[in-house]
Amino acid sequence: MSFDRSIKIAPSILSADFANFGQEIQAIEAQGCDWVHVDVMDGHFVPNLTFGPPLCAAIRPHIKTVMDVHLMISPVDQYIEAYAEAGADYITAHLEAGNHTHRTMQAIRASGAKAGLAINPGTGVDDVEYLLDMVDLICVMTVNPGFGGQKFIHSQIEKVAKLRAMIGDRPIHIEIDGGVTPETAPLVAAAGADVLVAGSAVFKGGSVQNPAPYGENIRAIRSAAEAVAKAA
Repeated sequence: MSFDRSIKIAPSILSADFANFGQEIQAIEAQGCDWVHVDVMDGHFVPNLTFGPPLCAAIRPHIKTVMDVHLMISPVDQYIEAYAEAGADYITAHLEAGNHTHRTMQAIRASGAKAGLAINPGTGVDDVEYLLDMVDLICVMTVNPGFGGQKFIHSQIEKVAKLRAMIGDRPIHIEIDGGVTPETAPLVAAAGADVLVAGSAVFKGGSVQNPAPYGENIRAIRSAAEAVAKAA
């Protein structure tokens, strides 16, 4: 079976209505999202504090697609099993979060989840090369991690292209997290990204009572990305 490099939209529930997570997830899936992205922050590795394993376990029954858990925490290894048990399909840890990233990737795969590796805007791609056989996804941060709603950092587009060339035919997704809009999506898709995380750009203008704007936003991002992805 060939690896699916089609464009996938992964709304971040960091921008959802916290009082209605279950309904919000059902709404974005009904409106056409491919994955559900969960941003986990510890107030230490990044300057914000969000979701623990119990929250992930609580929302898991509402997710029918893919639960994509992004751990912006340090230390990370001791929490991997808890997020895997909470139902994460992908668990992504940061290259910058510890000294033994290879071991972290091993631990994620041993937990039964697929392994993701995230890199911050100031991190180069050289250290990723020796981890490619251990990962299923590489997440390129196109904002500094910690908060939603930040502006896209354009210098990261070159990084995406370098990673795409480095990956070759390996079955590894390139995910973009930060500042994804219909304007920036084509830039990263043309460089080789296939999973686009979007928070405010998906949830703006809608609600669980009026989810139609979610679908409009998802389709706008997808169509803009697919137009260049198919041409590339």
